Amino acid sequence: MTSPLAIFRALADPTRLRIIALLRRMELSVGELAQVLGQSQPRVSRHVRILADAGLCDRRREGSWVFLGLGRAASAPLLAMIDGWRDAAAERWEVADGARLEAVHADRAAAAQAYFDAHAAEWDAIRSLHVAEDEVETAITDLLADAPIGRMVDIGTGTGRMIELLGATTTSAIGIDRSPEMLRFARARMGRAGIERVDLRQGDMYALPLDDGAADMVVLHQVLHYAQAPAAAIAEAARLIGPDGRLLIVDFAAHDRDDLREREGHARLGFDDEQMASWFAAAGLEPARTVELAGGELTVKLWLARRSVDTRRLRAVG
Repeated sequence: MTSPLAIFRALADPTRLRIIALLRRMELSVGELAQVLGQSQPRVSRHVRILADAGLCDRRREGSWVFLGLGRAASAPLLAMIDGWRDAAAERWEVADGARLEAVHADRAAAAQAYFDAHAAEWDAIRSLHVAEDEVETAITDLLADAPIGRMVDIGTGTGRMIELLGATTTSAIGIDRSPEMLRFARARMGRAGIERVDLRQGDMYALPLDDGAADMVVLHQVLHYAQAPAAAIAEAARLIGPDGRLLIVDFAAHDRDDLREREGHARLGFDDEQMASWFAAAGLEPARTVELAGGELTVKLWLARRSVDTRRLRAVG
């Protein structure tokens, strides 16, 4: 546990207070922080190291980039205390930093659009094979409407669309993807949508960087067909689900479009209900409801599962 002395020493600098204020608004890379603060990256890195050593910020590597977010020591009471310290100078810095933060938003949006433009033809080719995305999204929101979503984890978040779709009804949202490029796209999407305090992390679907029971809702949206070991991916997703939690898998029903293996990198050509039920059972889950959306060469299916009664009892006893 970080000592109070280390925390207050870390906060005894105007630049570090500015960094805390910025990280309260959004995750930023060291380079982006340097851009907003108007300081060199080495200087900003030294400030970040002091904050990180005090537990006030977390550093997370994504490829060659390092992203920063608030740490555990940045508790609500401490942040309220910092707010009480604000003076006229701090308010002027906040206005100026906010204006430069908009430039970071713009840079992210431009980079994301360039990435999307480069891959749009591939994604459009897949979408043309099944029902319209708005039909799928309506089915998702209808399927989940019977209970609060709570703490949401979106595995293989990609562009962050599921968080954008469902985020307003969550208590917290974490998006995980192995691709730094997709995470940057997702950050740009969150910025455009005005969604703040979303935690976006680089990670592997087979070894998620989260504790057991960290979620009330886990989503795998058009991800499982890329998995070489779907059963292992489902088991790892199930590990995150709390006693009354749910798992939603949105993917293709079994099909014979073998060209998608080579052209799009699909490891599995869809799934059938029997396969899914067996993987759910092995992971301590039970099917709750299945929705089928036909209307193209590929049929989209929604499989909703809950933690089984037996495993809920075991966890309660444990």
